[in-house]
Amino acid sequence: MASFGWKRKIGEKVSKATSQQFEAEAADEKDQADDDDANWVHATKRRKEILLEECVKKSRELKDAGADLAENRRYREAILKWDEALQLTPEDATLYEMKSQVLMSLHEMFPAVHAAEMAVQRNPRSWDAWQTLGRAQLGLGEIALAIRSFQVSLHIFPMNPEVWKEDLSWARKLLEQQKATKTESVQALAKEKELAQESIPDYDFESDEIVAVCAAIAEKEKALSAAKTVVIVSASGTVETVTEKDNCPTTPDETLFIRAR
Repeated sequence: MASFGWKRKIGEKVSKATSQQFEAEAADEKDQADDDDANWVHATKRRKEILLEECVKKSRELKDAGADLAENRRYREAILKWDEALQLTPEDATLYEMKSQVLMSLHEMFPAVHAAEMAVQRNPRSWDAWQTLGRAQLGLGEIALAIRSFQVSLHIFPMNPEVWKEDLSWARKLLEQQKATKTESVQALAKEKELAQESIPDYDFESDEIVAVCAAIAEKEKALSAAKTVVIVSASGTVETVTEKDNCPTTPDETLFIRAR
């Protein structure tokens, strides 16, 4: 019976020179593969850069076209252009700021505030975005928020005379008027309440004077109900007023024509 022994390891009889040649060829193939991977990554990155450049270029063209439309008061068409541009460059704060201005021209204040907020989120260092946000908030009646936005704009660009002289001063004036109006309303309401309380006198219905007056009125009503007044018009046209009593009624004569009470 044949006996079994351990199998020899693969490559046990391979010469040292052959092994070294194999290792060198494998290293060359690995370097070539690494070069191919590097080239592929570089090519992919380059394609992305080219695509981004094309998107930026197209977005700029749409932005300029929208600006021309806005200058000609074709606001809706301008918004469509800028929305298309935002699909290509969604982080462009200028597009949102321009859109907010146009929405304010259309008196759409809620969307205008939202667009301006998007602008300052994407570029918090943009003084004109903060200025536009303040104007949109002012149009919405949020005077305190508008003042804060104008102050941030001035903090970024302190030498802007437009924000100083027009926006911020006007917002502060409106705030003072709002406070004055609120104070007048509170005072008027308090005065009306005071007058309403004064118009209802506090009578003492159990006083002797009130009781005496009520008794006199009751006696007068009792006397009037005891005597009845009769108006008699005779056939000749004579009008006579006769007071009759319950126990002795007046009987008209035969010449009675009309009797009225």
